[in-house]
Parts: sequence; structure tokens; C-alpha cells
Amino acid sequence: MAKKILTTPIKAEDLEDIQVGDVIYLTGKLTTCRDVAHRRVIEEKRPLPVDIKDGAILHAGPIIRPLGEDKYEMVTVGPTTSMRMEKFEEAFIKETGVRLIIGKGGMGDGTMRGCRDYKAIHCVFPAGCAVVAATCVEEIIDAQWKDLGMPETLWTSQVKEFGPLIVSIDTHGRNIFEENKVLFNERKEEVYEEICKEVKFIK
Repeated sequence: MAKKILTTPIKAEDLEDIQVGDVIYLTGKLTTCRDVAHRRVIEEKRPLPVDIKDGAILHAGPIIRPLGEDKYEMVTVGPTTSMRMEKFEEAFIKETGVRLIIGKGGMGDGTMRGCRDYKAIHCVFPAGCAVVAATCVEEIIDAQWKDLGMPETLWTSQVKEFGPLIVSIDTHGRNIFEENKVLFNERKEEVYEEICKEVKFIK
């Protein structure tokens, strides 16, 4: 089965057939963007100095090696916990027009609404694979808001088949983490009842 590869700029129609649980890859431009950058855009009303309309962001704090003359090398770029951006993400999607958000773990109802209403998706990059992720970076092409320090700088890279990315929120209002939470809680209750039968002598 052929890889599903999204290429920036990403159109809304490119996301229509993508469902939660799908595995996709990204080729094109990818900008790291996490806590403080979200806060600057939404709370401080500062324009993002990178055009990410129809683009992709990564919730990550990478390790960068300066090479001199404004040249940099990506050493590692592991995703950070996306839920930290939940309070901003719906407004951020609306404000910036970003199409693809990549991070670690799930996000909540606000991001789900943002993805549904403004046609974006959230994907999970496997945790613990920061070095593997860096191998997908062909070149760092821009760095903005360097005053925030290495982890929070907006590092824009040219990437090739960045992934695997597991779709956790699609444009149809589905959130695989929330769906699985319901399913797992149902299973938990069944298992709990069985365990209680076996350990009732402890009470």
C-alpha cells in the first residue's frame, strides 16, 4: 500500500479523505511552534513571523547545532505534549490557517472544533523517536523569535516524508483519543468486575 504523503501547501480538500487512525507523512515546510509562540499570537495578538497558512507546525523543542553564518543543523526534534497548547489551539488554527498540527498525545474539544470548522488535522508523532525525526529534516531554512531560546524558537525546516504521523483528530469532528477513552473505560469496568470476584477474599 502506497504511503499517504501530504505536501505543503496543504489544501482543505487534501484532508477530506483522511480519517483518524490513518498513518501519513509530510513533505515540504514544517515549523516548530509551542507554548510561548501560541501565547504570543493569541493572548498578545502578535502576528506570527512565519506564514503557516496551508502549512504545518510541530509542537516540539528541538536541539539545534549552530554551524555559523545563520546555518543550523537539526540534532533531535522530539514532539512535546500537545495538550499544553489546547487552550490556544482552536483560535490559533482560525488565526493562522494552519492545516497540519503534529505533537505528542491527544488534544481536546477546542482543537477538535478548530480542526472541524477550519479544516485542519492533528497528528501524533511516536514519542521517543526524536533522532529519527531529525533524519527527516533536509535543511533548516529559517529561525524566528530566537529571543525565546532554542526550544521555543520558530524553526522552519524543509522535511521529506516526515513521519510516521498517526491522525488523532480529523476534519470530520472525530478525536481518536476521546473515542478510545470511552471504549477503554467500558472495558475497564468489565475487567474490574472480574478482578473483584477473584480478590474478594482480601476485603
